[in-house]
Order: sequence, then C-alpha cells, then structure tokens
Amino acid sequence: MSKKVVLLASGGLDSTTMAYWLIDKGYDVVPLFINYGQHCVNTEYETLIEVLPKSLKEKVEILNISDVYKYSKSSFINEKNLWENEMTADDLYIPYRNILILTIAASFAQSIDVGEVYSAFINSNHAKEIDCSKEFFSKMENMLGEYGSVKIKMPFLEMSKLDVAKIGIEVKAPIGKTFSCQASSIIPCGACPNCVDRLEAIRKL
Repeated sequence: MSKKVVLLASGGLDSTTMAYWLIDKGYDVVPLFINYGQHCVNTEYETLIEVLPKSLKEKVEILNISDVYKYSKSSFINEKNLWENEMTADDLYIPYRNILILTIAASFAQSIDVGEVYSAFINSNHAKEIDCSKEFFSKMENMLGEYGSVKIKMPFLEMSKLDVAKIGIEVKAPIGKTFSCQASSIIPCGACPNCVDRLEAIRKL
C-alpha cells in the first residue's frame, strides 16, 4: 500500500509540480486547498482542478478559514484596481499566513491519521515577507515536528523557481497553465513577487 500524505495545493507552479512529483514517487496524495480569504480564491481553485493529475481531482479537500482575515487591509485579500491604484510588495503582506497554513494543514493531517504534510514553499528572492524565508520555513518544519506527530516536508525549500520548473517538465506537470498571482484575481499581473519568480523561471527554461 502506498504511503498517504497531505499536500498543500493551490494551483501554482510549485504545488502543481509537487503533486506530479509525489505521484511519480508512488505516494497516495490528498490535496488540501485552503481558502483564507484571498481575492483570487475562485481562480486558484478552478486552476487547481484543471492542472491536478486526473487521479487527484476528486480527492481535493477544501478548508475555509476566510474569516480570519475578514478585516485585513492586505491587497491579497482586498483586490485593488491595478489601473488606478499604486501598489507595493508591502501591500500584499498577510500577517502570519504561512504559520497559519502550515499549522492548519498539520492539524488536518493528524485528524485523518496522516503523518506527513508536503509543502512546496521555496525560498523566494522576491518575497518581502519574513515568513517566506528559508530560515522561517526551516524553523517551522522543526517546531511542528518536535511538538506534534505530523512531519512537515519541504523538499523544494533549497531550490529556485527555475529548479522547480525543471522538475515540473520532467514529471510532465502542466506548469504553463498554473496560476499564482498575488495582485490580480483573473489575469496574472506580471509584477508581483509570485509572477516575477514564475516568469523568470519560464523564460530561463
């Protein structure tokens, strides 16, 4: 019997690649999609269903925690008109988002008797948030492993977006169809940290 794991999945390049990578390694994957109030939630979910391997499409679990950020002023929660409003990377910051996502995923995994959560977070050079750094993720991985029965696995943490994109090509993940824009809910803006990383990786391929 193949080992069951939970995968944090969003329809982005990294998590989509990891879905195909885990299947290639023989894992039984439970994709977990978290709605934390992001303005692009519908596009993310629709993209996720489109890009996931066929065997996983009906296995997606959805958790809605959007009320946590219902008063947030982040532009990742409240979408701005990019034609009219100026926006900086700081405007996209969501406090404690990655801490929240990882602990919720670990709690969910434990509730279904799964011992490992896979996250496709990488150490982005363009993200401004302190909780997107390699140091942060390493500490979270260790802390959750020490104080609970669920292990957090981040195999792509030391990789660049280009490294992940190359793996995506190898495992035949449809990386060109993925979506991960922070600023626009429908058409990728091309300027937010997620878009910059993604476009640079695809250009270098």
